[in-house]
Amino acid sequence: MEGRFQDRVYAERRRNSIIIAVQCAEPAPTCFCSSMGTGPRARHGFDLALTELVYPGAHEFVAEVGSELGAELLGEVEYSEATGELLRKSRETSGQAAEQIHRRLETAGVHELLQKNFEHPQWDNIAARCLACGNCTMVCPTCFCVTVEDTSDITGEHAERWRKWDSCFTLGFSHIHSGSVRLSTKSRYRQWLTHKLSYWVDQFGGTGCVGCGRCIVWCPVGIDLTKEIAAIQDNALSEETRGGAQ
Repeated sequence: MEGRFQDRVYAERRRNSIIIAVQCAEPAPTCFCSSMGTGPRARHGFDLALTELVYPGAHEFVAEVGSELGAELLGEVEYSEATGELLRKSRETSGQAAEQIHRRLETAGVHELLQKNFEHPQWDNIAARCLACGNCTMVCPTCFCVTVEDTSDITGEHAERWRKWDSCFTLGFSHIHSGSVRLSTKSRYRQWLTHKLSYWVDQFGGTGCVGCGRCIVWCPVGIDLTKEIAAIQDNALSEETRGGAQ
């Protein structure tokens, strides 16, 4: 929505969207949002945020207003001001959720690490398992890759251009005049993960991974990006240690 290359279609849809966040109370075992600084409690970017509280004799929602639109929406329903006790329970729910998250991604230095380890042997280990199915890109909440298709009717008098969701794991995604740029599964997975955790920082000032763990859940061969990054980090640390010993 900002910068030189704005996506006008996305910007229009975003401006006409209502964002209602639900504060997490039961994280999945594959979640690692706490180490990415993105959860389990949403603190900005929403119109309304809801915390569901269920306890003996009551089932309530605490609503937080994040924008003028959110306040307007809340004004359309019957509600009462939250008591201090309800606010405390809402914060406790988020705190308890955070304590249940044990999976982590150590982000310190990852931006530089990935750019310095373009030929790391771990990429080959991943490629030996990866099916290039694109499941991770289909469930990732921040993936936005698309392709463009032009069609015309048999008379040649009517033409349409469609933008469709695509995946950087498909062979044709990087196809240019002389063929595909990324022929191997290794190069496609490396592009995806390096973009998420390194190039994204250069583009948008933050990582493209929110720690939801969906890619781990939906990977048919069980590839876990937190473990893959840890393997590269451990190897880099071992090399630094050996270099220091010399």
